[in-house]
Amino acid sequence: MKTKSLKLAFVLLFLFFCRINAQLAKDSWSFTLGGSYPRFVNHALSFATNNNFGGFIGIQRNFTEHLGLRFQPKAVLMELAYGTPHNYSKTFAINPTLDILYYFVPCESVSPYLLIGGGPTLYFLDNPYDKTLDESYFTYQFNGAFGVEWTLEGDWKLKTELQYITVLDGKFDGTNLTKNGGILGGPYNSYFSIDIGINYYFSKGEPSKLCELYDGIKIEKPEKIDYEKIENIVKKYIPKEVIKEVVVEKPVIKENKWVLVGVNFEFNSAKLMPEAYPILFYAVQALIQNPDLKVEIQGYTDNVGAESFNKQLSEKRALAVKNYLISRGVDLQRLKTTGMGSANPVADNKTASGRALNRRIEFKIIK
Repeated sequence: MKTKSLKLAFVLLFLFFCRINAQLAKDSWSFTLGGSYPRFVNHALSFATNNNFGGFIGIQRNFTEHLGLRFQPKAVLMELAYGTPHNYSKTFAINPTLDILYYFVPCESVSPYLLIGGGPTLYFLDNPYDKTLDESYFTYQFNGAFGVEWTLEGDWKLKTELQYITVLDGKFDGTNLTKNGGILGGPYNSYFSIDIGINYYFSKGEPSKLCELYDGIKIEKPEKIDYEKIENIVKKYIPKEVIKEVVVEKPVIKENKWVLVGVNFEFNSAKLMPEAYPILFYAVQALIQNPDLKVEIQGYTDNVGAESFNKQLSEKRALAVKNYLISRGVDLQRLKTTGMGSANPVADNKTASGRALNRRIEFKIIK
């Protein structure tokens, strides 16, 4: 039970640090570093042991969002057992490879890919059982892999990869014996490798448009703020005689709604606009001064895009406000969140300024 809880905690912590919809570039350069667990799967000795390890370092060039080329030197040490009582044969290999990668869904924060490649292999043998073997050999290898990149913070990604490698040599397992197998067949030895490492993207080209949700939509720069329009919205929802109390002393409720005029978001994002923070600060003061007040934080979007996506985005916006309120001392138990999508617009969605106003937050009073 304790082990399951630790695994669950690790998974939740990992997902917490993963970012969604990270910025993708048309082309990029990355540096990779990590460790490996290799293990023989086709050999002529008794069995493979668990005393295997390795490491790698490399550089990768992504030419497009889907296609990349990687140069990655790797060193591995593997052990096999033979005879009774057991004796052991060890193989230490250095193999720089040139690999082609194809990413299936590059826009996602969890991005699977396939890999194919190969390169030269220099390996050293330690097998006291067979004296006919030389200490070192030079050959080539062929490898294929399935991997996943997990987007972390900023330009960092976690890489997990399962490789299958065929060495074009029958002595790689430390014997002169032959056993057919491997990807290419014939008297070749094979092993798999589980790789875990970090990719750091140190250079990026032009931002990619591949991941834009709505083709053909131009993201316009926000127009000059129309303060008269904002004032009209305030007048629509808040009685004139108590405007002062709305932001300083206590919330004013009209039809159980408290509109946070000016708490707006960037297009297609849950990132708050800079001018939203002073308004949220006063909302915090009002909630703290009214400790019995419970609210449902309702997030809204403009009408651009599919409503299913807008629902999800509005929920993220409500959650962003909730996290801010909690960070400022508002009790978590007093807050709920919901995404309203593009429902109930307060401004004209045909203009950029109107759409900006509709990307907003409202508080619904919970009795």
